[in-house]
Amino acid sequence: MKDALAIHRWLLAHQVHHEIVRLPRPMTCAEELPATISAAPERCVAVTVFERQARRDREAVAVVSTVADLPTAHAVSLLLGSGTVVPAPAFAVNAATDYAAGLVCPLLLPLELFVLVDRRMPTDGGLVFTPTGERHTALRLHALDLLRLVRGKTVDLGLIRRRGTREAVALGH
Repeated sequence: MKDALAIHRWLLAHQVHHEIVRLPRPMTCAEELPATISAAPERCVAVTVFERQARRDREAVAVVSTVADLPTAHAVSLLLGSGTVVPAPAFAVNAATDYAAGLVCPLLLPLELFVLVDRRMPTDGGLVFTPTGERHTALRLHALDLLRLVRGKTVDLGLIRRRGTREAVALGH
């Protein structure tokens, strides 16, 4: 399993200014991050993993968003045009991401994992927080650095909620 040390080393190698923050109490999922560190939910990043039916087996799909705008299985299903999209069980999240379920960091995700990035993520120079895969630490870095390092297709999940269409797919990176 990946952890704060692996993330720290990778960010150092990429010369990205960051801080591994020791939390005052352990957390079990990214949704607890705002209350744990007294940060706005719009500044806390979560990775939600879903499974979609792909031919004869299930394929994992990770969605990077803020805690304030967590995706739903229905929105992801509409976006992908798949009939069956469900939240992935913990063992599938662990296997697909190599992070502890609920504490997935958007960095260092496996290349074979299909990743969507919500366009509503902060794009200013401010700081954001994300889990590190560990219950006692979080990662703090600039929002633009995070967006530069996260690989995935950029989508507007807000548009999906408003219109319920696949028009939300943007030209991703």
